[in-house]
Amino acid sequence: MEKQSIDPDHYKLRRKRKSYDIPNQAHCLTFSCFQQRPFFSRPRCCQWMLESIADGRKKELYDLLGYVIMPEHVHIIVVPKPNMLIRNILASLKLPVSKRALLWVRQNAPSFLKQMEDRQPNGDIHYRFWQRGGGYDRNLRSQDDIREKINYLHANPIRRKLAANCSDWPWSSYHVWMSGEDTPIPVDRHLLL
Repeated sequence: MEKQSIDPDHYKLRRKRKSYDIPNQAHCLTFSCFQQRPFFSRPRCCQWMLESIADGRKKELYDLLGYVIMPEHVHIIVVPKPNMLIRNILASLKLPVSKRALLWVRQNAPSFLKQMEDRQPNGDIHYRFWQRGGGYDRNLRSQDDIREKINYLHANPIRRKLAANCSDWPWSSYHVWMSGEDTPIPVDRHLLL
């Protein structure tokens, strides 16, 4: 059997995430861990993600409507502030988590680096927390679309059999929406009233 080589243009043909930065329109963003690995199975990683989400909101990059952190991916619903691009929001969310995770792994569990290793076709090695690319971006054009997507996010752990009820999953905005309390991260409920 003849060994097949990978066409160098193969990597150029990968689908690119398209964003439509329409003012005042909500976006449901989904981004995954490297090779769908369950990096968010550890509470420390989930906490880093929560802090990153809260930081972006505090810096007024976006209004936050909902989120869920799953073991291998994150869904978040945001309304970007004027002149804020989705790619910048994604960078503000993902980069701090990646840096913290890589630092923690290097200091505390260097053997785990193998799980984050991304060997390039040219032989270079990079360590990744996130899957390459921007993930998925869906514009939400109406309040009904937003409410439907928030409910979808909150039910995601149930569908995956990670929790019996939405209230059992600590890594989502469900508690904030149901209790009206702004912990662990406030959501901008006033946008849907």
